[in-house]
Amino acid sequence: MAMADGWRVLPLALALTACAGPPPPCPWIELFDGRTLAGWRVTAFGGEGEVAVVDGALRLACGNPLTGLTYAGTPPTGSYDLEVTAARLDGTDFFCGLTFPVRDGHLTLVAGGWGGAVCGLSSLDGEDASRNATCTLRGFETDRDYTFRIEVRTDAVTVWLDDEPFLAADLRGRRLSLRPEVELSRPLGIASFATTARVRSLRWRPRVTAAAADCAAAWRAPSPAALPSASRRRPACGAPASARSGSGTGR
Repeated sequence: MAMADGWRVLPLALALTACAGPPPPCPWIELFDGRTLAGWRVTAFGGEGEVAVVDGALRLACGNPLTGLTYAGTPPTGSYDLEVTAARLDGTDFFCGLTFPVRDGHLTLVAGGWGGAVCGLSSLDGEDASRNATCTLRGFETDRDYTFRIEVRTDAVTVWLDDEPFLAADLRGRRLSLRPEVELSRPLGIASFATTARVRSLRWRPRVTAAAADCAAAWRAPSPAALPSASRRRPACGAPASARSGSGTGR
């Protein structure tokens, strides 16, 4: 009788398990505290503009040509989501060049480059975002925030813009690389090109399939970073793009 009762209970248990569905995603891990540059260092591109926190957001002043920040902690690895909210305040080139780790290499999401509208991933098989299949044309309004969510997986990268599908790349058999200009952004960094940009938030979350304990295990605390107390200042972006050290040539 006990065995018969057990067989009656088993289908109910299986049904309840199926109804439970997949576990919820891990919580987001904020990489910018909204007050300081803690955990980041100003990227020494040479000719970089001032980096400061203004009204709770990062402000990357126009560089000659690049201004950026590189993460000083432990970067995400494996499968993860990375999300940035950014805006172009002045200039006509990319306001978001987000470099991130993929497998044993790196890629850069370029938003608004090559004169202001070219987007894509640099680089795939040696071809940058303006030349490979991810190249997408998109206009961006000045002083408007846009949220890009990058889903990094072993064999693919998918990018969402304001919760809408934007671009994607199948990475199977592809060679990943960076343009030389942004090598200093490794392993995780953000930059603008001859453009003043605002970054309101930058965060990531691991993609694991179990519960909160696994989410906690996937997170490794960032390493302490000694950050510069002052930023270099550069002239504002008043000159035409062509006068600011070859805008449209560096990604």
